[in-house]
Amino acid sequence: MFIHLNVVPLRPYFNSMNFKELGLSADLARGVEELGFENATPIQEKTVPYLTSKDSDLIALAQTGTGKTAAFGLPLLERIEEGNDRVSGLVICPTRELCLQITSDLENFSKYKKMRGVVAVYGGSDIVAQMKRIKKGVDIVVATPGRLVDIIKRKAVDFSEVEVVVLDEADEMLNMGFKEDIDMILEQTPEYKNVWLFSATMPKEVAKIATNYMEDPYEITIGNKNEGSKNVDHLYYCVRERDRYLALKRVIDFYPDIFGLIFCRTRRETQKVADQLMKDGYNSDALHGDMSQAQRDRVMSKFRNREIQILVATDVAARGIDVNDITHVLNYNLPDDVENYTHRSGRTGRAGKSGLSITIINTSEEYKIRQIEKVINKDFEQKQLPKPQEITEKQMFHRIEEMVNQEVNVEGLAPFVTKIHKEFENFTKEQIIERFVAADVNHLLDYYRKAEDLDADPRSGKSRKGEKEGRGKDRDRDRDRGRDRDRGERRKKSDPDAARFFVNIGKKQNLNPGGLLRVICNETGLGKGDVGEIEILDKFAFFETSKVNKDLVLDKLNNSKFDTYSLKVELSEKKKGGFSSSEKSDKRSSRRKDGKSKGKPSSKDRRRVRRNK
Repeated sequence: MFIHLNVVPLRPYFNSMNFKELGLSADLARGVEELGFENATPIQEKTVPYLTSKDSDLIALAQTGTGKTAAFGLPLLERIEEGNDRVSGLVICPTRELCLQITSDLENFSKYKKMRGVVAVYGGSDIVAQMKRIKKGVDIVVATPGRLVDIIKRKAVDFSEVEVVVLDEADEMLNMGFKEDIDMILEQTPEYKNVWLFSATMPKEVAKIATNYMEDPYEITIGNKNEGSKNVDHLYYCVRERDRYLALKRVIDFYPDIFGLIFCRTRRETQKVADQLMKDGYNSDALHGDMSQAQRDRVMSKFRNREIQILVATDVAARGIDVNDITHVLNYNLPDDVENYTHRSGRTGRAGKSGLSITIINTSEEYKIRQIEKVINKDFEQKQLPKPQEITEKQMFHRIEEMVNQEVNVEGLAPFVTKIHKEFENFTKEQIIERFVAADVNHLLDYYRKAEDLDADPRSGKSRKGEKEGRGKDRDRDRDRGRDRDRGERRKKSDPDAARFFVNIGKKQNLNPGGLLRVICNETGLGKGDVGEIEILDKFAFFETSKVNKDLVLDKLNNSKFDTYSLKVELSEKKKGGFSSSEKSDKRSSRRKDGKSKGKPSSKDRRRVRRNK
């Protein structure tokens, strides 16, 4: 397969080609002009003239937010001929939100073009209504893979004369496991069609699609392959796992004007973080796959209208977020797939504007930062969390600026002016100013008065505060702990204030202290120093960690895997003078098959001892 390579360096938008120079037909040019588009982005500048003049397959690699929808949408609309009674174009994308966004854009572009229309096909909505709309006649179908497969199986759509198939966000569709669905869909289309593949990254799986379904594709790369946006700066903070949420709040407080996205790894954690933020008074909400389509549409509408300042989302749900002027992307957790970071950070720094991608890691995750740096070809800056005084100062002067710029409704206030002045007649100008400012920042002063230093050293796992003190003792202690674990020995001392956890497998399932420690650290993000006493018995095991990690351990470890075994973890409170019921059960299970306790001598042994005396 021969690929024509056309690499376009990223450059400022003010140097871009005007849309009038792209050679669009009059009806499309009018629709674009009404939308306020003036200059084409680099990806649009290269793809639109080429695709409107050539009958060719295409691979276009560009970051999120570079204008890919118009890059394929305008040439696709140019292909639509009036009077055609078959579906001419098919756009496949990974999520419902992106499906709706593309459909809306195509409808806006084609406002003055005579055509039968565009239909969005996605899960979570009435499939019968979607099939009826297709049956009435459409020129372009925009669909998510799973729902489209269902409609094809019901023989409700005919793609036998499709001229163009667009695979948008191809890398993400493959990451989400849609390869078989995409293969099935493409088999329903004619061999003579053109395939236009748009992607932010180019993993091997995407290259295989090009090999199997494309012929001599022309390739356009904006910037470098898999590279992050030039307009986005990347920084990270390192904290202990238990301080992750507190660190997130400090970051948000430090940026009063934030209009941002917070990414979490799971749906459950997304909802939990959003709930905590709302409880703490932040203007936020959640977006994830457990929500109904109506709920997701409502949240997205509020976010687009800036009724929500901070949106907490999963990677999948956020794929369709096409919102301008997002100032910050906050990675509460790093994604499991390194390349997903490119998609996350691409939500900010769009249309030539600058953006900031901030990541919070624990003490054992710094290696992930190094991996991402290699993929995006940019360095992360490690920073210390904003200090309480810095946060308070930032918030205070932000509020003062708002007050200074506040428009005063003189006419509306007129009836109350005399009474207002009388209320303040015993105060000086300075005292009045102090009271107005205090009304807004007193809660921050109270909150941060006794705030601790949350920064941690990614190498030692310790808080930076007092890091140098006792460093040698800590190193010796950690080395001794490691030796004990390697020998499979139980550590002698148990922290009376620690939380003790019961695990449902033990030695018979080949569990050892090192293996259990590895699972705990990998799944929860805790460091080795955060895990206390470990005890492995025949069928069960126990371990300890700080009580502040209780919810984290129960949330992350339950249903996690050790080899082929699914872990069940629960709190096991050790009672004074005895053991919990789970521990008693395990002690009973450790007895020998002949019914004698391993730790208790037999009657024959006792008689032998008496004779020897």
